Amino acid sequence: FNLQLWNNYFHLAVAFITQDSLQLENFSHAKYNKIQNKYGDMRRLIGFAIRDMWYKLGQNKICFIPGMVGPILEMTLIPEVELRKATIPIFFDMMLCEYQRTGEFKKFENEIILKLDHEVEGGRGDEHYMQLFESILTECAKQHPGISSPVESFVSLVRGLLERLLDYRAVMSDESKDNRMSCTVNLL
Repeated sequence: FNLQLWNNYFHLAVAFITQDSLQLENFSHAKYNKIQNKYGDMRRLIGFAIRDMWYKLGQNKICFIPGMVGPILEMTLIPEVELRKATIPIFFDMMLCEYQRTGEFKKFENEIILKLDHEVEGGRGDEHYMQLFESILTECAKQHPGISSPVESFVSLVRGLLERLLDYRAVMSDESKDNRMSCTVNLL
C-alpha cells in the first residue's frame, strides 16, 4: 500500500471534477446541451470512480481521515444529483471507519464542519444538498444500529449549521445591517 500514491490519485481526481471548465450548470442552456450530447457529464464518471476506489481501500481508509474529508466534501457539493447520491455515502463510511477504530468520529466531524463553512462561504451548497445529505446519512445509519445515535446527532448538527450558513450567505447581499447581524449571531 502506497499512501502517497493513493492520496495523489484522490486529490487529482477531485481537482479534475471540480475544475471550472467542467461546471456545466454555469454554461448557457445551448452550450450545456451541446457538451452533454457530445461528451456527457465527465464529473459523474470520475466521481463514480472515486467512490469505487474509496471502497477498495479496505482497512487503509483510516489513513485518509480527516485528510480527504475536504476534497470529498468539495466533490459532493457539485450540483449534480447522481454524483451527490453516489458520493455522500463516503462520509458515512468515513464515520464508520473512525468509529470502529476509536469509538467516535471527532476528527471527521471537526474537519467536515471546518470545511463546510469554507465551501458554503465560497458559494457552494444549497437546500437540496442539505436534504440529500440528511436523508442519505440517516438511511446509512439505520443499517448500523451501534452508530446510529451519534450519526443522527451529527446530521442534526450539520443540518443546523448548513441552514445558518446558507442564510448568512443569502443576507450578505442584503442592505439591512440588522438582518446581517442577526444572521451572524445565529451562525455563531
